[in-house]
Amino acid sequence: MRFERVLVIVADSIGVGGAPDAASFSSEGANTLGHVATYFSRSMPSALRIPTLCSLGVGLTRPEGLPDVPRPDAPLGAYGSMRVTSLGNDSLDGHWEMMCLPVRFHVDYFPEGFPDWLLEKIGEVSGRGILCNRPYSGTKVLVDYGERHLETGDLIVYTSGDSVLQIAAHEEVVPVPELYRICEVVRSLVNGPEVTMGRVIARPFVGSSRDSFVRTDNRRDFGLKPTGPTVLTKLSDAGFDVIAVGKTWDLFCGEGFTRAYHNRSNMDGMDHVDEVLSHSWRGLCFCNLVDFDSVYGHRRDVVGDGRALEALDRRLANVMRRLGERDLLVITADHGNDPTYRGTDHTRELVPLLVWSPSMRAGGVSLGARAAASDLGATILENFDLSPMGEGKSFLDLI
Repeated sequence: MRFERVLVIVADSIGVGGAPDAASFSSEGANTLGHVATYFSRSMPSALRIPTLCSLGVGLTRPEGLPDVPRPDAPLGAYGSMRVTSLGNDSLDGHWEMMCLPVRFHVDYFPEGFPDWLLEKIGEVSGRGILCNRPYSGTKVLVDYGERHLETGDLIVYTSGDSVLQIAAHEEVVPVPELYRICEVVRSLVNGPEVTMGRVIARPFVGSSRDSFVRTDNRRDFGLKPTGPTVLTKLSDAGFDVIAVGKTWDLFCGEGFTRAYHNRSNMDGMDHVDEVLSHSWRGLCFCNLVDFDSVYGHRRDVVGDGRALEALDRRLANVMRRLGERDLLVITADHGNDPTYRGTDHTRELVPLLVWSPSMRAGGVSLGARAAASDLGATILENFDLSPMGEGKSFLDLI
């Protein structure tokens, strides 16, 4: 069967553990979904309530199951996991690979801070000084440097364990359009060949003191321009609708998309999904829900991560009621970010793969452990009768 509409929802950073190369990323034993569920079972008044995801087979995405996640006897959908094979472990790596462009080149990391020449360029571009220049938690950096920023107007520049350059600024000190302009120019400075970085991220915040500083939803990601064609460009070139919900637009620099919605939160993103489903279109809607990662995962907020999963689960039930026989729903992730793990960085994990349509027979089918996240893109291409791109193996015949 061929589907008219494919809706892919990426629960950003909700991995399911077990990546074969976890040790290479210092992520041995990490399991975002499993450990959140275990924490709720052992430390909260009630277990993690994700009945919709469980009915689709999320507890079966690993052959041995996930701790404290129920495994239904007759799941509604097809279930499995995907391995991200890209050389990095950031959102760009996972999303590009899903769209058949795995990252096979090394990007730069700066665990000791950015070089002087780059900081000088940022200063020239912005006309401002630089604060921090170290790997830092995105919320703690506001506590430690926010008041100094208010006094001086200097930009807070920091990084993490990923290939990212983040610039935080108070919205009343550096207006959001100005911060975006600065980040756009900085993006041009780290496109190679001397330095190649995955993302430049604008991090606006508000508040009057270290106790009240909070990041706003005006975050914007300035990604590296795709280095080749993707499933997105192939679909749009063939005349299909390609709709971005959330930061998927940023991660591909808009290439291949025909329409886009900016999310202010996970639930705002699901509102956009509901809006998209109310319209007539044929092609792909590619949605990212980033709060799991940016609001909870990096902050190691286990309870927040779990509550956000429960909220998504409730919204998914509504989405499923609205889908027709020719619609296909895919739920996955781009990497892990285990909130019970050491540090504050992403964790290398397998990602879940849940696939469902009202036209599928109840009882479920195992998609197994997919060798690459590009299997998703290959499936989308086959569904729309487009030629493969040399990456990934379609699982369309299994669903």
